[in-house]
Amino acid sequence: MSTLGLQKKNPKKRATKLKEAKKKNPAVDVELRNFMCENFFDIRCFGAVMTTFVSGALSCGQVRGPVQFGFARSVDQILPQEISITRSTVTTEKEAESKKMMMGRKYIVPYGLYRVEGYISANLARRITGFSEEDLELFWKSLINMFEVDHSAARGNMASRKLIVFKHESELGNAPAHELFERIKAVRKDETKVPRAFSDYTITVDSKNLPEGVTCLEML
Repeated sequence: MSTLGLQKKNPKKRATKLKEAKKKNPAVDVELRNFMCENFFDIRCFGAVMTTFVSGALSCGQVRGPVQFGFARSVDQILPQEISITRSTVTTEKEAESKKMMMGRKYIVPYGLYRVEGYISANLARRITGFSEEDLELFWKSLINMFEVDHSAARGNMASRKLIVFKHESELGNAPAHELFERIKAVRKDETKVPRAFSDYTITVDSKNLPEGVTCLEML
């Protein structure tokens, strides 16, 4: 991909040069897209909307990433608890004179087991972004360790506790995803007690009589 000498402070001149580059090389949009996919893991993995240049002049467009996630939902209903917090450090002379403390609230979840379902399209990986087997291995490692390398007070003791993968032999899949997800169950061991730990649940995976071409891997 050739480098364009663009001046950020002159939008009109930039637009003109972009249009000229497009006329000289009609495939420059695709080249930009491929460059971004090759050099950035997140785009290669999740895709991106990269219409960041002058409208109508040049755009590497929207890239559909092969990896997609739904929304995580708690297995059981959660009830946030409210705790009071105070700020005693003064920031102005007026506050020092009044000797008042500022009050606030913080909400915490004693425990919640969340389930999230994701999808990886081998077809999109091959045709669009070039997401590879090496990228996939890094992705699994990231899912397992993502909370271990980025602890914070807001997230508390969040952790990945189970990673179950259904692998298909066919590029377009050997079975509907929703049917495979239904094989995974998370059930409370004692329905009379409020769950407060991962050990309060029994996680089962029905890996018997899987559709032809599908294998089940428990990676965590």
